[in-house]
Amino acid sequence: MKLWAVANQKGGVGKTTTAVILAGLLAERGRRVVLVDLDPHASASAWLLSASSPREGVAALFGGADAPAAADLLESTAQPGLEVLRATPALAALERRLATQPGMGRVLGEALGVLHSRADHLILDCPPTLGLLLVNALAAAERVIVPVQTEPLALEGLRRMQETLEMIARSQGREIDSWVVPTLYDQRTRASREVLGRLRSEFPAGLWPGVIPVDTRLRDASLAGELPSRFCPRSRALGVYRLLVEALLGERPRDEAVAWDTPLDEVRAEEVAIA
Repeated sequence: MKLWAVANQKGGVGKTTTAVILAGLLAERGRRVVLVDLDPHASASAWLLSASSPREGVAALFGGADAPAAADLLESTAQPGLEVLRATPALAALERRLATQPGMGRVLGEALGVLHSRADHLILDCPPTLGLLLVNALAAAERVIVPVQTEPLALEGLRRMQETLEMIARSQGREIDSWVVPTLYDQRTRASREVLGRLRSEFPAGLWPGVIPVDTRLRDASLAGELPSRFCPRSRALGVYRLLVEALLGERPRDEAVAWDTPLDEVRAEEVAIA
């Protein structure tokens, strides 16, 4: 079972969109996928699950001896093979109630470990702040995907995220495989172009060479409550996400150049090469 966290200590960078799309594309390939929503805003849960039947979610896993099994909390989605462990408002209270208690940093990893017979991939949509939930996610993850919006303030968020990853790696005595993914790129703006250049010059370590462009159809998919792979399967951004999945799965070299601006009717994995 692969456990990947999608994380950044800044909001609005495309984190939930990336987590949902990765989960959907993996399920589309026949993988058994569980998307774990750790963000108290519960955006991924609202996107993929009906809000009409409130029930226990991931917060219940922190209930100590009375905690339910993670498998009992899973909810199905419209995509075969994709299940969700939803976020609830109780997640916000966890930070206040448990953050200072010892031994709480590995609760999530231990609770999710029992899903190895249920899932091939766990995708964790992390909260945008450093605290109990993010520490649990990073401690459990074997790979961390860091979406970074191509705008100036996002660079500071990336620096903080890298410091946190280094802290977790030191505490566990291991290296964390991190992938920095530029998102929300708009070539029409000077800010996007300059920030992308700075990412490539200042943060080359772990930087995936692809660029996820701004694509309003992804937002429309979330409003419709549908996976982009169903709602807008030929969108330009989704084409690049497909290439990211191939790289994450080792089907293409991690550092292989990737284009984001291929015309929609020409988006084919085997045809894409960066200018």
